[in-house]
Amino acid sequence: MGDRVLQSQHRQNLFEIYLAALNAVKGEVCVRDSLSTSLVHAGPPLYVVAIGKAAESMTVGAMEILAGRVRAGLIISKTGHFTADQLEQYPQLELIEAGHPIPDLNSLYAGKRLMEFLATAPSDAEFLFLISGGASSLVEVPNNNVTLELLQQVNQWLLSSGLDIQQMNAVRKGLSAIKGGQLINAIAGRAVKLLMISDVPGDRVEDIGSGLLSPTAEHRMPKLPVWLKNEARILPHLQIEQFLNVDHKIVASNADALESTAEKAKSMGYRVLVHNPEVVGETHEVAQQLVDVMNSMPDVLHIWGGETTLTLPKAPGRGGRNQSLSLAAATHMNRANNYESYFLAAGTDGSDGPGHDAGGMVDSLTVTRGEQHGLHTIDCLRNADAGRFLDLTGDLISTGPTGTNVMDIMLGYSHSRS
Repeated sequence: MGDRVLQSQHRQNLFEIYLAALNAVKGEVCVRDSLSTSLVHAGPPLYVVAIGKAAESMTVGAMEILAGRVRAGLIISKTGHFTADQLEQYPQLELIEAGHPIPDLNSLYAGKRLMEFLATAPSDAEFLFLISGGASSLVEVPNNNVTLELLQQVNQWLLSSGLDIQQMNAVRKGLSAIKGGQLINAIAGRAVKLLMISDVPGDRVEDIGSGLLSPTAEHRMPKLPVWLKNEARILPHLQIEQFLNVDHKIVASNADALESTAEKAKSMGYRVLVHNPEVVGETHEVAQQLVDVMNSMPDVLHIWGGETTLTLPKAPGRGGRNQSLSLAAATHMNRANNYESYFLAAGTDGSDGPGHDAGGMVDSLTVTRGEQHGLHTIDCLRNADAGRFLDLTGDLISTGPTGTNVMDIMLGYSHSRS
């Protein structure tokens, strides 16, 4: 850790509370618990499709319950999210790594294999779909005339646009032949059990993984740049009867993570306040609001969940929205001289923008430590380079892949110096 890090027990406590939340919504646990009460061990051949950052963890939970029924499986996850031994004992499973957050050639290959997998499954097959965040980028079957280069250009623009997830997914669906419920055509009336880990505000099923098997109620495009207007189409109409064989359930959400967060914090002796609704909005504005709440109610552990938006400059530096949120919060905490404060913001999937960090955990001296290294918060925030600042101050959080993805968690605690 950097020099002069506040060595309060509160820093360690906040990190342990965050880890407790991750464990509570881990895909393996949630899927295993759900299937143990909802699917029988005997029946027609079962075909598993898992897509997302938590695909491996969710599949492990499914195989613990249903391995005897599973004839074949297609597991698609982010490059680097497969461990060496979790699924190797199941030879009937095919594993594909693909690009995230920008789709790559493997994303198109995954889309091709998905369509082949569904087409070759027998007419009496039952499907178990396990969908988690990241699926939008990891698997794609583009519309006619939509190239990989265009997909990459669009997704790069979306990530820097400041649009919310519903608006981004509206664009993605307009370029796809499988998103927005269109994959239902390849199911051909066969039964589907769909288990999801929600990484979207409001747990809207049509936005989890861009709604591969969930029809979009109203497809409204945001304002598009000129080069994209003629490429994104309005989704074709789908009959609701096509989805009657899809039994869907959300097995883990941000609300579940926050509940476990509060339980862990209370067990450690904290007074706790869980804030609703979900946190949304521009990162830098949200930081001020959260610190104001912390200082207005000191000696309380404040818990938030949600997902901010970060509009990126043309040449962004290191770090995503949670690192920027943490550093922005640190600037406001630094100005509140009457308080000793701590703040954590991190993704539940273990990643936050480019790089391998999940977020940041800052305190009242973070800004001072950065200035000792010759860094300025204003410059780093303007350049989306908060990760470089937090790396030098010892305030980065790195977990590696977590096996879940339920948006972000923010924890704040202040107490008076007097």
